[in-house]
Amino acid sequence: MAAIEAGCRYYFGYPITPQSDIPEYLSRALPPLGGEFIQAESEIGAINMLLGASATGVRAMTSSSGPGISLKQEGISYMAGSELPGVIVDIMRAGPGLGGIDASQADYFQATRGGGHGGYRIIVLAPASVQEMYDLTMLAFDLSDIYRIPAMVLADSVIGQMKESLTAHPRPEAALPAKGWVVRGRAPKEPQNVVKSLYLGDGEMEAFHWKMHARYQELAEKECRWEEIQTEDATLVVTAFGSTARIARTAVAMAREADMKVGLLRPITLFPFPKQSYEAISRHCKKFLTIELSTGQMVEDVRLSVARDAEVSFYGRPPGAGSLPTPEELFEQIKKQY
Repeated sequence: MAAIEAGCRYYFGYPITPQSDIPEYLSRALPPLGGEFIQAESEIGAINMLLGASATGVRAMTSSSGPGISLKQEGISYMAGSELPGVIVDIMRAGPGLGGIDASQADYFQATRGGGHGGYRIIVLAPASVQEMYDLTMLAFDLSDIYRIPAMVLADSVIGQMKESLTAHPRPEAALPAKGWVVRGRAPKEPQNVVKSLYLGDGEMEAFHWKMHARYQELAEKECRWEEIQTEDATLVVTAFGSTARIARTAVAMAREADMKVGLLRPITLFPFPKQSYEAISRHCKKFLTIELSTGQMVEDVRLSVARDAEVSFYGRPPGAGSLPTPEELFEQIKKQY
């Protein structure tokens, strides 16, 4: 629904649990709107169709999970190297390899470090509710167009399969740049646009990398998003993203009821990571507890972001543990670290 509201009329994908609800919906919804839905022959085919559609200037998207996102990495790298926008949805499942369909947050490294070759980064947004899946998908399209960087909506199978009330609304107005770079064929007496990721001229590749680095810095300055709950007086801050943050929120409320000064910091943009918020809070709070559905990935960014004298502990529940952690379980971890 959000993709359609954002103006997306082209979807290319391939079925994989637990994200198949997305292509199932768009296969019905796009054709009546004059859009195109293509179930590609593979995830590799789908990401390269996204690249081709994006090069013409249209809004397009793909989605997958775990193994499918791994197969898309080459195409995502080519999109980043060609400065092409486009939205990729990753509904995370267990891995590595085939893994399983249990909820996982172990795609964090893959998403926030680019995933493919070449030292690029992509925009990564982490919703924690059905409403945020809607809102952040529309934001992903806008940010991707503004910065000419692929954008990923990163959720896990809990959020991907969740049913909640939703307030649908028009896409917020955004000042979007003109796409003067699009491939449109050679017009009479006009220069031909070429989309490429190959730079062979002397110094061209180095200049490209520094240009993209400056764009990532601009993203970090302007587009970081996060949520803080009762961090002002906290002596321990719990930090988590996505579905884990929902459970942690209840555990933090339990701690407050027990007269413990505990707060919650939830990053919404995973790249750019909201380093400034962690650094600011760590000036007065010296204890952080990072909770993830993995053996520890985001915790590395937390440790890099807080003040050097802050203590960062970790509690993880990788897939296969049997179930999601309960608020009571996380409350016990809070008590151990408090």
